Amino acid sequence: MPLSDHEQKMLEQMEQALAAEDPKFASQMKGSALSGPRGRRLLLGGVGVLLGLALVVLGVSTTMWVGALGFAVMVVATVYALTPPRSPGLGVVTPQGTVRAPKKSRRGGFMGRMDERWDRREGGV
Repeated sequence: MPLSDHEQKMLEQMEQALAAEDPKFASQMKGSALSGPRGRRLLLGGVGVLLGLALVVLGVSTTMWVGALGFAVMVVATVYALTPPRSPGLGVVTPQGTVRAPKKSRRGGFMGRMDERWDRREGGV
C-alpha cells in the first residue's frame, strides 16, 4: 500500500531530522547497493562471469572443451548472482525480551503448517 502525500512528506522530514541530528548513523542506515549478502552475491557472480568469458576466449584459441567449461562457469555464476540469498529463520521475542528459535513444524512442508494453523484455530493443539 503506497504512502499518501502527507505521509511521504512526514517521512522525508523525519529522515532530514535524523540526518541533521546524527549524520554518521544516517549514512550507515542508507547503506550501498553492494552491501550485504545480495551485493556480495552480485560481485562474486560478476567475477565468475568474467572468468567464464576468459575461459571461452581461451577455448576459441585452444580446444572446444575449455570454451564449454567457460560457458558453464558463466551460466553458474549468473544463476548464483541472480538468486536471492537464503534468509535465516527469524526468532520469536519472548515476554522477557529474549529471542528464541521458532517452533519447528511436526509435519513437513506447506500443508503441515496449514494443518497446524487449522488445529490452533479450532483449539485443538
